[in-house]
Amino acid sequence: MLSSKEIRQSYFDFFKSKQHTLVSSASLMPDSPNLLFTNAGMNQFVPIFLGEKKCPYTPGRATDTQKCIRAGGKHNDLEDVGMDTYHHTFFEMLGNWSFNDYFKKEAIEYAWEYLTKVCKIPKERLYATVYQPDKSSGDPADFDQEAYDIWADIFKADGLDPKVHIVNGDKKDNFWMMGETGPCGPCTELHIDLTPAGDTKGSLVNMDTDKCIEIWNLVFIQMNANPDGTFSDLPTKNVDTGMGFERLASIILNTKNFTDFNGIISNYETDIFTPIFDKLTDISGKKYTSTLPEKNELGYFVAANDQEMVDIAFRVIADHIRTLSFSIADGIQPGNGDRNYVLRRILRRAVRYGRTIGLEKPFFYELVDTLADQMGEIFPELAKGRQHVKTVIKSEEEAFNRTLDRGINLFESEISKLKKGDSISAAFAFRLADEQGFPLDLTELMAREQGYKVDVDGFEKLMNEQRDRARAAQKKEIISLSEIKTTEPTEFIGYEEDNSNEAQVKEVIKMKNGLAVIFDSSVCYPEMGGQVGDSGTIAAGGKLYQIKDTQKNGDATLHYLVGDEAPEEGEKVIVSYDIERRDKIRKNHTATHLLHKALQDLLGEHVEQKGSLVAADYLRFDFSHHQGLKADEIEKLELLINEKVILNSAVETHLKNIDEAKAMGAMALFGEKYDDDVRVVKIDDFSLELCGGTHVKRTGDIGLFKITSEGSVSAGIRRIEAITGMDAVKYALNSNKVLQGLAGDLKCKVDTIPERVDKLSSNAKSLQKELDEAKSKLVALEADSLLEKAEEINGIKVLMLKVDNDAATLKDMTHSLRKKIGSGIVVFASSANGKVVLTSGVSDDLTKQGFKAGEIVSIAAKQVGGGGGGAPTFAQAGGRMPEAIPSAFKAVKELIESK
Repeated sequence: MLSSKEIRQSYFDFFKSKQHTLVSSASLMPDSPNLLFTNAGMNQFVPIFLGEKKCPYTPGRATDTQKCIRAGGKHNDLEDVGMDTYHHTFFEMLGNWSFNDYFKKEAIEYAWEYLTKVCKIPKERLYATVYQPDKSSGDPADFDQEAYDIWADIFKADGLDPKVHIVNGDKKDNFWMMGETGPCGPCTELHIDLTPAGDTKGSLVNMDTDKCIEIWNLVFIQMNANPDGTFSDLPTKNVDTGMGFERLASIILNTKNFTDFNGIISNYETDIFTPIFDKLTDISGKKYTSTLPEKNELGYFVAANDQEMVDIAFRVIADHIRTLSFSIADGIQPGNGDRNYVLRRILRRAVRYGRTIGLEKPFFYELVDTLADQMGEIFPELAKGRQHVKTVIKSEEEAFNRTLDRGINLFESEISKLKKGDSISAAFAFRLADEQGFPLDLTELMAREQGYKVDVDGFEKLMNEQRDRARAAQKKEIISLSEIKTTEPTEFIGYEEDNSNEAQVKEVIKMKNGLAVIFDSSVCYPEMGGQVGDSGTIAAGGKLYQIKDTQKNGDATLHYLVGDEAPEEGEKVIVSYDIERRDKIRKNHTATHLLHKALQDLLGEHVEQKGSLVAADYLRFDFSHHQGLKADEIEKLELLINEKVILNSAVETHLKNIDEAKAMGAMALFGEKYDDDVRVVKIDDFSLELCGGTHVKRTGDIGLFKITSEGSVSAGIRRIEAITGMDAVKYALNSNKVLQGLAGDLKCKVDTIPERVDKLSSNAKSLQKELDEAKSKLVALEADSLLEKAEEINGIKVLMLKVDNDAATLKDMTHSLRKKIGSGIVVFASSANGKVVLTSGVSDDLTKQGFKAGEIVSIAAKQVGGGGGGAPTFAQAGGRMPEAIPSAFKAVKELIESK
């Protein structure tokens, strides 16, 4: 039996034998700004198809497997994942490409040869579709007679009737367009009959059934769609094909190499997914049994029993770990914007499904190693980045788990108020999204499982209102610069040694917060790429004007002035920047480059710049990493960077074409767009980056580098702040002064401070122990007085009180009274700052009669909008609705009475 790995390799080997260059998969981060993710094999080849880039392959042929994600945006399969045998958010697309080389005949013959001779698919089960326009619907172009004739010859040669095995399709099925205008052309598809007998004679083609599915699409890019609605021939003809790898593997493996068509034919029943399923079984104790849900009366797929729910969860989790792992390995992390939020939604969907198979602690990250072991050879970026991927996913899981229970409890409370036919209100769905981080699709998923709909239109209205409020608030802080007349760019000439230049005033702009001047050229650097704008002076007509800041507006540079006077428009002036301030900025900017490279060397290549600020008095650098730096790591960073400073290496800047710069190996910031000509900053053989900022001539000019802080900005993003030069020297001297003072207070030497502190800490712990013992005695005394307030419920002694104690004291009181009450139940509630703490204790004899502290506290917690649990004798919970404490006590009383 073949493996999926061998099937993929057979595809590569076949097309390499046909003189195709094997091309690596493009990143899931697309070049096109209109795409959330790379979603098709052709994405990386679009510039070649459009003639924007010369074909780099000789001959003009390529083959690949492309990582694709279809979740969010126009192509979105997310809601179908888990409900059937073939939908995925992540998949591989096998492709072969011709760039003005071969065309229809070779493409069709290659497809037939590979499927029938290499894969050995029975020929009689294959059907080809060709384009036949429906002129009544305005379909473009003409019937694809050329493709029909090629297929007819192939089927006849193999003893098959073309009239049966060629099916015509309209624009929807057999015509491809890049957009409303631009390259387009007819396509031909291959479909396979998967019925047991295989004798449907093409009747199921394009009928949306899993008994006859499309496996390969061959697109012939031969025309251009013009703005006036007409079509003209392209000067070049290209071939773009795509075949779903998971689908091909499923057909071959599930039919036992086409010997048995009676079993389940599912993408999930292959070795692409079974290793992940096996790991899930190890983690959860559940087993996958291949069941599929049916649609309910609302048209939603809903599990009819626990096993169907388990199988849905297995499919969802296995699909989603592929999407998350490959995305993070390509530098796309879960977050709050665009594609980042799509990943966060998918991860949270997987975590929610984990709950349905009993996984309440972080588990999703544990699947990464299984996937990396399985696919790291064909996609080395996954194997290389596996630890980073695990760290990111675990961090996201932990963050969401903290709100998931609360959101589920709120949801269950809400639906308990609904009747059959009601909908989840927009206000409640918005509350879950706004307060608990529940994406709308997760709320819809939970609603479908319970047989309810969600008011999606109302939700979107509330979301738009929130966005409008945010935009309105933002507009109050932004000054519109739309009235600026100057359209010519300001030439920046501040890289040279001279700190002054002669310039002409192009425009003076008056705004609410003062005046700004635009020149034809300037030595002042405008705030860009994290580097702050220069301050300086303008000398004109015997007057001196102070520049407080320099900013960009389009291509123009605005020099903001101190005061309400400015030179005249058209006047010749001398513009100068503040030399001392610029020198400090240069030191900090070059140090930022050293820091970036040092972090990668120390922590790994997953480190990417996520933001920076280069000011005169300090530098700030944000980077991707999912755990705080240890003290020894910070020390190693400082040593490495200061070593480079002391070496006094040359800092070279070169103006290069973007392609030349990348060929040199220059580091470009992920997601940044660059002009055709870029500046490359090279520091010895250590650092090479694209950067338009200003820098020192030699690293020795930095003087000294010192990190002042390291901390978290958001999930997966860390921040380092540092200083250089005399600022760093003064910081070091002051730190030493503080240490000397501390040593004096502790009556020891500086190098023995840690030893002295440990001794004092030990003494403090001893005192704390005495304090805790005294506190325990006070708690016991208070507990004795409270016993008098116990009441009898259903023949059981019950003490149920609201008190004003913290959680730790509440716990001590409960344990003490549980022992002193004899045979009975203790329940305490306390509230502070809008939060509720609940504890419950049950005597040993009553636990044997079915009274459990965990059950008691859980029922009480639901009433106060929270959750919790514990052992049969003691349990603790929390909530956020202090006003509902009486309801919590009532629920406990009803529980005791019902036993």
